Amino acid sequence: MRNRQKRILLLSLFITACLFGLCARLLTETTSAQRKLRLLYVTESKGFRHQSLHLSEEIMERLGAKNGFDVTITQMAESKLTPENLKNLDVIVFYTTGELPLSDAQKAALLNWIKSGKFFLGIHSATDTFYKWPEYGQMIGGYFNKHPWTENIQVTIKTEDKSHPATRHLPDGWSMKEEIYQIRDFIGRDKAHVLVSLDQSKTDMTRPGVEAKDFPLVWWRDYGKGKVMYNAMGHRPDVWATDWYQTMIANSIKWGAGQMK
Repeated sequence: MRNRQKRILLLSLFITACLFGLCARLLTETTSAQRKLRLLYVTESKGFRHQSLHLSEEIMERLGAKNGFDVTITQMAESKLTPENLKNLDVIVFYTTGELPLSDAQKAALLNWIKSGKFFLGIHSATDTFYKWPEYGQMIGGYFNKHPWTENIQVTIKTEDKSHPATRHLPDGWSMKEEIYQIRDFIGRDKAHVLVSLDQSKTDMTRPGVEAKDFPLVWWRDYGKGKVMYNAMGHRPDVWATDWYQTMIANSIKWGAGQMK
């Protein structure tokens, strides 16, 4: 009799423990799903100021409302990229130029934040930023070096990888007018996963200033436990206004934050 009571007691304790663990897991998942993705969009310009910046801010806010991002926009990176504020962010997006006035401590905190498992997205002129901070160039994957194809030149783009959430809605190739960057100090395809590039077979490669052999336009890389993505497109306001580009940006953010595989 005592052995039977003991078995019943142990079974009851086991069931209680299982139910407690299930409830705790469901509570954690529900809390995680309810919390919005916290995104900081930095549009500070210490060099050339792009005409599309204001429109891009409006679109980023709309994408946030549509996709459940809690978007904060700043043109003063130094006031937001503090070690304290970084703790409350999931994603940082740069559409910037020049040497932003961050302290050495802020720079180190930003890189450590990404390495800890966060996501950094650089748009267009994000590679035209922080030339005097080599670690930034290594992190994003390269620096701007001329744009042989200016904003009014027709170019052809090709999608190299359509399995990624940022590109699976894109055609294999398409023509458009866009300012196309030439990248120097590119970290290479062995370290960066190139998703989109310039189709050299269908683009005028005799333009003045063409020096590179490879013209990647969208890539991503692992950075510590985190991820970094760069999208060279976005100079022209009409590019920002397209559905395909907005889908690219939204899916890049959701993928980088772990919401899409």
